[in-house]
Amino acid sequence: MQNEIDIDSIKINFDSSGLWVLNIAIAIIMFGVALGITIDDFKRLLKNPKILMVGVLSQFILLPAFTFLAILIIKPHPSFALGMMMIAACPGGNVSNFFSKMAGGNAALSVSLTAFATLICIFMTPFNLQFWGSLYEPTNEILKTVSLNPFDLFKLVSLILGIPLILGMLIKHYHAEMADKIEKVLKPLSMLVFIILIFVAFSQNLDVFMNHIHHVLFLVIFHNIFAFILGYFTAKSFGLNKQDCKTISMETGIQNGGLGLLLIFGFFGGLGGMALLAAFWGIWDVFSGMILATYWGRKAKL
Repeated sequence: MQNEIDIDSIKINFDSSGLWVLNIAIAIIMFGVALGITIDDFKRLLKNPKILMVGVLSQFILLPAFTFLAILIIKPHPSFALGMMMIAACPGGNVSNFFSKMAGGNAALSVSLTAFATLICIFMTPFNLQFWGSLYEPTNEILKTVSLNPFDLFKLVSLILGIPLILGMLIKHYHAEMADKIEKVLKPLSMLVFIILIFVAFSQNLDVFMNHIHHVLFLVIFHNIFAFILGYFTAKSFGLNKQDCKTISMETGIQNGGLGLLLIFGFFGGLGGMALLAAFWGIWDVFSGMILATYWGRKAKL
């Protein structure tokens, strides 16, 4: 019992102004991605429903389901388990587009899947968290103690992902030249701001990470590597080409840890175990994605 109290009393130093900055940064990154998306991207996906189905299956159905099975086997601390479910319920991180391109994957598919995942995560993220979380008694106990209103969750995800997506696509549709100019500046700038934000948050919480990182190190690394493998072999089992397999691997392995952290602070009061796991995921998957993309990119050039 003492162990539980210690873990859940961990306080990640992240005040309301920091949350607002993170909110705005995620919204701006999404807006930057959306400036490169056209209606044709969605049409292309709909013309090839197999790729779309594999992407959705891997990210929104298999990853949460296998995360649940892994939790049953590993039996981590309840708030770590709910943190893993939160990460698995989130859509892909926008940095996956950059890594897909770097890995020699299908960059157009990556952007299109990110856009589609963003649209459906407005419904799927609250559903997956509630569904899988309530099936496991220790996490269900945590869900009972918070007022997790799916509509409030829906509103927050819509505001920071849905609205920037639609706004960016509208500008691209009606003012294509302007969208291209803004995108060239905004995309690298927003990614830089986001990475700086992660490292500022990390430096402010250095003591917390140094003292407690060993609790989540294995869980995050295992979960992330597993997600990359799951994405790749799900795509491969459906007969997709190597480029598309790499892309779906990136889309499944790079989850939006920033969004997960926002939801944890917004709905779970920054619950120690959940926040620690999501914060480390946000740092780790940028690092692991970079390594995998570099390896695949070099291999593709040989």
